[in-house]
This record gives sequence, C-alpha cells and structure tokens, in this order.
Amino acid sequence: MTPILLAGPVSEPLSVDEVRAWLQLETHDEDNLLASMIKAARCAVEQAVRRALMLQSWRLRLPNWPQQGEVRLPLSPILSIDAVRGFDAAGNGVLVDLGQFRWCGSLVSLRPESVARSAFAFGVEIDVKAGYGANASDVPDAIRQGMLMLIAHWYAHRSDGLHEASVTHFPAAIAGAIMPYRNMRLR
Repeated sequence: MTPILLAGPVSEPLSVDEVRAWLQLETHDEDNLLASMIKAARCAVEQAVRRALMLQSWRLRLPNWPQQGEVRLPLSPILSIDAVRGFDAAGNGVLVDLGQFRWCGSLVSLRPESVARSAFAFGVEIDVKAGYGANASDVPDAIRQGMLMLIAHWYAHRSDGLHEASVTHFPAAIAGAIMPYRNMRLR
C-alpha cells in the first residue's frame, strides 16, 4: 500500500507563543527556529506513535482489493473515508459508493454482496482524512506536552545536532508522555 499525502496540516499542535513561554524566551528573535522545531517535533512524534496528529488528507493506493475483503489502513486515527476508486484495465477510475464499505478504526471492509472484486482488479485508491482533528486542542495533552519537552531538549542541545527521531532515542520523560498513544502493529 502506497500512502500519498494530499494535504498536510494547516496548523500545528503547538503555537510559537506556547513554545516561547515553555522555553521562557522573552524575545521573538528565534520565532522562525521555533516554528521549524514545532513542525519537526510533530513529524517525529507522528513517526514514533504511528499516528497523524493534526487533520491531514491522504490517498492510499493498492494494486487490488485483498481477497479477504478487508484493508488495514496504515494511518490513524481515521476521521473519514472520502472516496474509494476502483480502476479498470485501461486505467480509468470509477468511484464506488461509500455505502458499500464498513469502517471501524483503521479497518475497511467491503460488504461481501456489494461490489464485484473485478471492479478493483487493476488498482484501488482510498482517500481518507486522518488525525485527531483540525484544532491543536484536539491533540491529546500528553502528546502536546511530549512535543514541548522534545523541543526544549532540541533547543538545549542544538550544538549536538538533532538526534534520530525514534522513540528509542527520545529522553525517557518524552517517551513516557507519548508512548501510551503509540499505534501497535501486530502484523
């Protein structure tokens, strides 16, 4: 499955003012740096917890609809499924009625009696919206707190360079804040 970002977040889970207050900075001299650190922290946390934090639009491409009739989407939390297209041999996409699918969390199921699997024989695209929501307040407070701690860590250790964005490389307090939100993969 190939995920393609169609539209990234229009805002971040933290504002520059929140980060400046957390770092106890009195001037606006480093606001551009803080803005880039906020985006980098969001991306690092999203990778670590395997979740989209802010509202984002994605397109997922599959070579066909799986025989078992279910697709586990690699994104969460899923806010909506906006479109499903099946492709014919000529590469023409046909929208499929969303009523033909059941959706629970990140699992999308094709109703067995609904659409012939041949409609998906030459490819499938699923357009979804993922994230906790469009507002910073939609993101769990513990994740926002973890991002503040991560930014403070990066800010204090700028001369060391940014460390690999992985939970195993996050300081323990940061990992402790965000790990309860990690989307576990069993397969």
